[in-house]
Parts: sequence; structure tokens; C-alpha cells
Amino acid sequence: MTFISKLINANGTLLFGSIYLCGDEKMIKPNTMNSSYSCLYEQDIVAWANQQAAALRTGHFAQLDLEHLAEEIEDVGKSEQRELMSRMAILIGHLLKWCYQPERRGASWESTIRTQREAIARRLQRTPSLKCTLFDPDWFADAWSDGRDLAVRETGVSDLPNDCPWSIEMIFTSTWLPEQ
Repeated sequence: MTFISKLINANGTLLFGSIYLCGDEKMIKPNTMNSSYSCLYEQDIVAWANQQAAALRTGHFAQLDLEHLAEEIEDVGKSEQRELMSRMAILIGHLLKWCYQPERRGASWESTIRTQREAIARRLQRTPSLKCTLFDPDWFADAWSDGRDLAVRETGVSDLPNDCPWSIEMIFTSTWLPEQ
């Protein structure tokens, strides 16, 4: 009943369909005349997601907005990849800062390097399929470029290498820090 009440607005009007009974069970039938699940997706993605989750859990597969569900599932993977890219760029940027500004080294940079290594390791443990991403030359080139750009912005040092001089193993070795 909670799910049904979320689909009804303050005036008591069903937001996107009609309720009908199937045995003792209340079902939502999409209103194909005015609005649809797709429309709800455009208007209120949270309400749409709750509706889709409820339809999945209750086995009401005809109510699923398959096109948008597929997009959202793909976006979960993309989000994981974006997080990995962001963390890798921060790690690379701080390794570059460590290497090319030895006079400014400090506990903060060392802490950031350690934190990013640990966060990446946790992410890879939770999502093992991301490991192959690290060895994709195009992906790694993008991560290097982003990390290099970060280091240039934060240090003003512009003569940083265009290509990574370190192996991926070195980058992830917890005790390793680069020297120029």
C-alpha cells in the first residue's frame, strides 16, 4: 500500500496510470494516453526508480521501462569507471608533485597518495571487472593526462612527462614514492 500511495498526488489523482485488482493484489496499469513510465523518468527519476524497483520485486515485468532501465544499469558501470579515473588522476597528480617538487613534500601529499591507493584497491576488490581497465592503454593515457593536468595546475610546473615513466605495479606499491 505504501508504494500505491506514493503514486498518488496530494489531490488523490494517480500520477501516471490506474489501479486495478488482480486477485487480492493491487496493480498499477500505465496510462498510455497521457503519460507513461518514460514520462515519469523524465519528470522525477527518483519516483521512477522506486516504481521500477517495486515492479521488479513484485514480478510485474510488464510495468518495466526497459529502455531507461538498461540506460541506468549501464550508467552504474560508467559511474564506477569515472570514480576509478578520478582517483587514479589524483594519485598520478600527487605522485608527480612528489617527484617534481621535492622541496614541498609533506605529510598531506603522502596521505593523499596512500588514501587514493587504498580507495582504488577497495574499488577493485568490490568491482573486479574494473581491473582490466587499468591495463587499457587508452584509459591509462587519459588517467595520466588528467593527473598530469592536475599536477600542472597545482604546481605551475609545466615540464612534466607526457607519458608515464612508471609501471602500474610501481604506482600501486604501497611503499613506493617516485624520485626524479
